[in-house]
Amino acid sequence: MEQNLTKSKNYLIDFKGKGETYFGIIIINWLLTGLTLGFYYPWAKEKNLKYLYSQTTLNDSPFEFHGTGKEMFMGFIKAVGLFALLFGIVIIFNTMGMPLIGLLLFYLFFFAVLPIAIHGSYKYRMSRTSWRGIRFGYRGNRNELIVNFLKWFGLTIITFGIYGSWFIINLRKYIIGNIRFGDIEMKYDGNGADYLVLNIKGYLLTLITFGVYMFWWQKEIIEYYIDNLKLYKNNESIDFKTSVTGGGIFKLTLVNVIILMFTLGLGYAWVQMRTFKYIASNIQLEGTIDLDNIHQTEAAYKDATGEDIGDMLDMDFVM
Repeated sequence: MEQNLTKSKNYLIDFKGKGETYFGIIIINWLLTGLTLGFYYPWAKEKNLKYLYSQTTLNDSPFEFHGTGKEMFMGFIKAVGLFALLFGIVIIFNTMGMPLIGLLLFYLFFFAVLPIAIHGSYKYRMSRTSWRGIRFGYRGNRNELIVNFLKWFGLTIITFGIYGSWFIINLRKYIIGNIRFGDIEMKYDGNGADYLVLNIKGYLLTLITFGVYMFWWQKEIIEYYIDNLKLYKNNESIDFKTSVTGGGIFKLTLVNVIILMFTLGLGYAWVQMRTFKYIASNIQLEGTIDLDNIHQTEAAYKDATGEDIGDMLDMDFVM
């Protein structure tokens, strides 16, 4: 019989990846992807994600990524075919002397496919992620997301970008609010107005300080994303907090730039590992949920089309 914890406890997030190991993975991935004219990319992504997940731990237990190169290859082929069709239409209209119509169709397609890619990416990525055998899941509705996305995007245009802060926060609320970790629900409590003020202040202070405040602005954005994240299960919860500092981000960025400069880019693997370690070491979780009593509720989903469209559109910022 499950018993609720009555006392608050801390949970440990850690990242244990090593630059030299990750370097070996990405070098082989780059070589094989190049030699196969890009067709190895899905398997390269599989190896990359499996390593990053396995090195990320919660209470010393690693996360696991169960996706396969074969699954992502099928999504990759569909995504390539979709974009080939789009560019074919643009070329046809260009040869017909109607480039503006071709360009209009391109942008209409781009903004129409974004919510579909986001939905597909989360549905696939979450269902292929687990911790201690408990699977994550994403329960968002594709049509609902498309309608909301286009509505928020339209409001951003007619307000000359002002509504953009609400757009970002509303999207984050919808996505995170539909993520499940077994029978644990996720929630994001951010507010568009607060996010707008945060960015206006960050932009102005960055200008006044000739760019110096940029690192503290980034610190405030990370804080706003993490500190408003919560997990719920019945009457229990887990709160997220971050202790990143502007000075810490400045030092991290400075050393990362130096590494990349003096290694002519070959130090990328160490830069990535340092960044993940810094973020993970500065996240604190506190709450009352018993992680030993999580029940499996989510099912596997193997269509990686949205994941691969997201890659082509460079949507890592959403994930």
